[in-house]
Amino acid sequence: MNKGKLSKEEKTLLDAVEAGEFESVLTEARKQELEAIANNTFKKDKRINIRISNRDLTAIQSRASEEGIPYQTFVSSIIHKYISGSLQDLTANKKIQPTRNTRG
Repeated sequence: MNKGKLSKEEKTLLDAVEAGEFESVLTEARKQELEAIANNTFKKDKRINIRISNRDLTAIQSRASEEGIPYQTFVSSIIHKYISGSLQDLTANKKIQPTRNTRG
């Protein structure tokens, strides 16, 4: 493990964990519960249909290709990140500048 960015306390704790000085208290029942929660988090059981411009679809497909994933997975990821708060609209809080009327 990369120890370069850890504080002294974190390094001491990591060394203790790696030396086997800690024992897990995770029960089998709790492990199964956590696994079920994790599986349900990524379960894709609904389908949607949307209409978007050809230009946007091409851009999405291009970005997905750069990421090395199918474009549908990329779109799903964007939606998930947005609703979970890890992807934000950078233009949402910008003030709109009023345009000046130059006609007399």
